[in-house]
Amino acid sequence: MTALCLLASLLAQPAATAPAPAPFGLRIVDAETGRGVPLVELKATTQQRFWTDSAGWVAITEPELLGHEVFFHVASHGYEFEQEGFGYRGRAVRCEPGGRATWPITRRNLAERLYRITGAGIYNHSVTLGEPVPIAEPLLNGGVAGLDSTQPAVYQGRIHWFWGDTNRLAHPLGNFETTGGVSDLPAAGGLDPAVGIDIRFHTNDAGFARSMIRRPGPGPIWVDGMITLPDAAGRERLCCGWTKVDQDMRAVSRGLAAWDDAAEQFELVVDVPLDAPYVPYGQPFIHEGYAYFGDPFPNLRVPATFEAWADLDQYEGFAWGADGYQWRPGVAGDPQYTEHERIEAGEQPAETARWRVRAADEPARRISLHRGTVRYNPYLDAWLLIAVENFGGPSFLGEVWAGIADSPMGPWGEVRRILTHDRYSFYNPRQDEFFDQDGGRTVYFEGTYASTFSRTEDLTPLYDYNQMMYRLDVELLR
Repeated sequence: MTALCLLASLLAQPAATAPAPAPFGLRIVDAETGRGVPLVELKATTQQRFWTDSAGWVAITEPELLGHEVFFHVASHGYEFEQEGFGYRGRAVRCEPGGRATWPITRRNLAERLYRITGAGIYNHSVTLGEPVPIAEPLLNGGVAGLDSTQPAVYQGRIHWFWGDTNRLAHPLGNFETTGGVSDLPAAGGLDPAVGIDIRFHTNDAGFARSMIRRPGPGPIWVDGMITLPDAAGRERLCCGWTKVDQDMRAVSRGLAAWDDAAEQFELVVDVPLDAPYVPYGQPFIHEGYAYFGDPFPNLRVPATFEAWADLDQYEGFAWGADGYQWRPGVAGDPQYTEHERIEAGEQPAETARWRVRAADEPARRISLHRGTVRYNPYLDAWLLIAVENFGGPSFLGEVWAGIADSPMGPWGEVRRILTHDRYSFYNPRQDEFFDQDGGRTVYFEGTYASTFSRTEDLTPLYDYNQMMYRLDVELLR
């Protein structure tokens, strides 16, 4: 072989590839608890951005950053990082391959962010770094990339979860006929809710979340008012309302449905006319023999049996009249804004208000609440409200408040802000009362973190359009 041929042969050989350097791990922890904080943004001076996973880790794998001193700006909704000498909130660190660093961040929220419940890459950085993860599916569960608003209920000793429109990796269109899954209660083998939730999604043959309810015609179908009730034979029944909408999100049909154990799907119980004054909705609870419905304030009730729930003639709405507020058959309960309008018009005395809540730190400022839950709290021996503000600030639909009342019907009075978001939504918050700890002192609540309604085009990768879990020490509300 000539020297020229030998050179050509050598040039044609693929170059040996050096092994990729080990990633550098940077963890952000709550300065008070030492727990990793999810959803913290780290931005390098190169404008490269990273978001901590549910354990608070970021894995730096970029070869141009490894082995170098890198300054990261640090920011997160409701949290604040220390300022350096020039006023920037951030710090420099040498990103040595295989190295680790931990930085504390100060929480300003009353509630503590714990983890993301759903979506892709919940523990993506932890997996990359080889750090331990608490859940069985840390990267992709049920093929779910993102989903909307939760409707859970305890049924037959397990937590049954249901969500709205659901995104997948394979196509921009996913499941629009309700997604579902189950998990074990903490006392029956499930994880401590402070650690996580191992959800087992109902999936199709392709491994993606399948439809939980079907009705004729095109368009999404959503479930609401999820509740477990006994029937006349003493059997538990998992019940919900449902609504099917057209492309303009207008209701085209609705009704009541119950869970079929064999089919693992909801089956029709009764159709509800579109002009009916009410249908079970919101996040219900049972109290003194009645099932109460509302979002957030309970304004509709029915005897807490399956047969009564399926009979619209047995419902009562909490409504104002000549004799004040009363439970009235055959009418829809008054929403919060109706009470506001009556009082402003002089048609109702202000001292009779049930739902005119005001900010504890600004008593003159009334808070308009959008959606949430009301639950009895044994630690407080009172009723606990957790709800999101409508037309709030700095986020339009991401300011979450909590309040206490002696009755589920109020009056509610003062509320305290427990979460804030910077131009991002956190809507449909829901207290998961089956996770309460310490006699009710520690409560867990979740909501949908989404750019929807937030007037921002800067979507958070992986986190957007997914459920986030928080916990709250209710002693802070006293």
